Amino acid sequence: MPKAALVMGSDSDFEKLKSCVSKLKEFNIEVDVNVISAHRTPDKAAEFAKNAEKNGIEVIICAAGMAAHLAGVIAAHTIVPVIGIPIKSTFDGMDALLATVQMPPGIPVATVGVDNGTNAAILAAQMLALKYDYLKDALKEAKVKMVEGVEKKNEKVKKMAAEL
Repeated sequence: MPKAALVMGSDSDFEKLKSCVSKLKEFNIEVDVNVISAHRTPDKAAEFAKNAEKNGIEVIICAAGMAAHLAGVIAAHTIVPVIGIPIKSTFDGMDALLATVQMPPGIPVATVGVDNGTNAAILAAQMLALKYDYLKDALKEAKVKMVEGVEKKNEKVKKMAAEL
């Protein structure tokens, strides 16, 4: 079974990350959830990242707000792919977005939109699908369901507009 880690800078971020955990589980991806602060527990962050591969973690999702250094700190200490989720706290999350996406050369962090745990989980599944074939089918099915959902919404809106 593929294994991902979700690391958040604070337990207060968890509410915004439930969709990430749910989506990973929906894809049958084991998820190891942790609270590790880049600033308050930097040694723990480095240790976690250095041991990620040995611990079977194949992709790491990091969520942090404000200065949002967590994803970069983790990425600096591992070769495991890192996905950053900027969390809205101040400045509508722009500070976290810029801190997450503006990494120096050699320390890449794939970054999704502010508070977008769902996209982080889907991106993780796409990365893992390179190794786990069942995820390719699951991702294709998710796209089909998305199209069907949009088509239903289109019909609903057409009907509402016709009734005006």
